[in-house]
Amino acid sequence: MNAKFRLFDDNKTMFDAAINDILQAKETICLEIYRFGQDSMGKKFSDALIQKAKEGVNIKLLVDAWGTGQNETFFEPLIKAGVQFRIYHKLIWDRGYLSKNHCRNHRKLLIIDSNVAYIGSSNITTYSLPWRELNLRIEDTGLTAILTRSFKNSYRIYNRYSFRKGKGKRDVKYGDWLFVQDLPSPYRQNIKGKYEQMIDKATREVIIETPYFLPGYRLRKKLGEAAQRGVRVVIITPFHSDVHAVDIIRRHYSGILHKSGVELQFYSPGNLHAKCVMIDNAVFSISSANFDYRSFRYQYELALMGRDTDVLKLLRQHIDLSLDCCQPFNYKTWKSRSPIERLIERLLLPFRHLF
Repeated sequence: MNAKFRLFDDNKTMFDAAINDILQAKETICLEIYRFGQDSMGKKFSDALIQKAKEGVNIKLLVDAWGTGQNETFFEPLIKAGVQFRIYHKLIWDRGYLSKNHCRNHRKLLIIDSNVAYIGSSNITTYSLPWRELNLRIEDTGLTAILTRSFKNSYRIYNRYSFRKGKGKRDVKYGDWLFVQDLPSPYRQNIKGKYEQMIDKATREVIIETPYFLPGYRLRKKLGEAAQRGVRVVIITPFHSDVHAVDIIRRHYSGILHKSGVELQFYSPGNLHAKCVMIDNAVFSISSANFDYRSFRYQYELALMGRDTDVLKLLRQHIDLSLDCCQPFNYKTWKSRSPIERLIERLLLPFRHLF
């Protein structure tokens, strides 16, 4: 197995590895995270960052105001130790409150000494410790250089509200890798567009793993078309996610997708928060983006796509283990749901962009 890559699907092991890498840092640490918990796990990361800052390591930390909160009290010890701390896009209290504040930095990225990087699905919180996640640890200076440039740009524009009408960020190619960045936009959604292309090209299998599955009409259509031409289309999502409203709205679409030939599998041991796409066992995406309106339209997201055979093997193992813990969609149960359940689905449906 290529030592350049390691896949983590549980938070405890990944957090331990990340903190160990942080403690080995000699020059720089860059951490961009949606939710940095003000809890015991956040304290562990905070203590490690403070220790390295006192040793003279240059540390930049960017958190999101919605995910982490705007209270800087918890972060004061880091700031005093020399950590360069920024909060992305503090909440705006004006008549554009809902639309502007919905523009969030949902990325999860850790880069150490320009040699090691982590990209994937995990936030730094204690309550998410039991969740099933997906994070890739990378030791490749070419890839880490690309990720570092992305971080620096996010760190530079941390206080700017951005909702783009034009083109998004350019994709970055590196060998067989493609690094895709999304900016909030109702018109140009790079990651979603790449997923649509990948689904169109699939000849045998499409596997999507996501905690929140609310695809728009175009994605639902492409998934159904792939299934109709004989491609096995599998959606892995939690039976009960941490956002119950999403589960209710998802239920509205489930029967339609099932009838079009899409295979819905519900992860049942607990919450699944992993985010990946695999096509024909040949190309993959590991991402911070969920398969929903909010990620594709309103948030800064990252996706690392590639064909590396070692990563594909690791990802296949991860997917197979997820499927072993799933129960299939039951169309008969879905058809017999109560009128009250159907009514709640329809009442929540107009708000699907907000979850």
